[in-house]
Amino acid sequence: MSANLKYLSLGILVFQTTSLVLTMRYSRTLKEEGPRYLSSTAVVVAELLKIMACILLVYKDSKCSLRALNRILHDEILNKPMETLKLAIPSGIYTLQNNLLYVALSNLDAATYQVTYQLKILTTALFSVSMLSKKLGVYQWLSLVILMTGVAFVQWPSDSQELDSKELSAGSQFVGLMAVLTACFSSGFAGVYFEKILKETKQSVWIRNIQLGFFGSIFGLMGVYIYDGELVSKNGFFQGYNRLTWIVVVLQCLFPWSHPCNSSYFPIWL
Repeated sequence: MSANLKYLSLGILVFQTTSLVLTMRYSRTLKEEGPRYLSSTAVVVAELLKIMACILLVYKDSKCSLRALNRILHDEILNKPMETLKLAIPSGIYTLQNNLLYVALSNLDAATYQVTYQLKILTTALFSVSMLSKKLGVYQWLSLVILMTGVAFVQWPSDSQELDSKELSAGSQFVGLMAVLTACFSSGFAGVYFEKILKETKQSVWIRNIQLGFFGSIFGLMGVYIYDGELVSKNGFFQGYNRLTWIVVVLQCLFPWSHPCNSSYFPIWL
């Protein structure tokens, strides 16, 4: 039963990551009349949906009692301000990472992005060894070497890139590559940091995700104000939103369910 659950979880994770990448890439390159949706607002909406979903899960775990839900949120979040503040660091990094993914997919094709982003497995492994004193076996290190080799081959110039460069003429491949590499390092560090916090406390993952979403929403709104404040004041917060945009937002909300840390770990530690 446990093995079947692992493979089922792996299948769901593969479906979520693949569908998220393809839909996000399509939504960022689709040519439509009117302004395109702002990625910064999409990140904020995803965080708010994540908070709502986690509150519902805590409500379910509380035997559908509003009084118990209120007590849990009050005791675990409001009465423990220092524990809550610990999540500000990974939350800020996750917010940066989510925005970088939009930048990367706006400047890279989906296949290159997907393969390159798997370097987060390498960064997560390195941070886990240095921060958590984890020990990797020979086969795990060998897998990481093969992963690095595969990513290097994907970035190797080829004749077909002349055709790809025409399709990507609207954006810079270098900017996309730097964005995805930065996201890999941020994902690895924040993931291991988050795991360390989870191991040091007894709070549930859902409570921790509510705390992450709270700070993520604040950081995200700051990003909207700083970078897209003028566009929001002119065309509105939900400018350019359509059915495809909402699909991307929902997938982004569901994708890091165990949060980006666990999605980074999954292939190695399974």
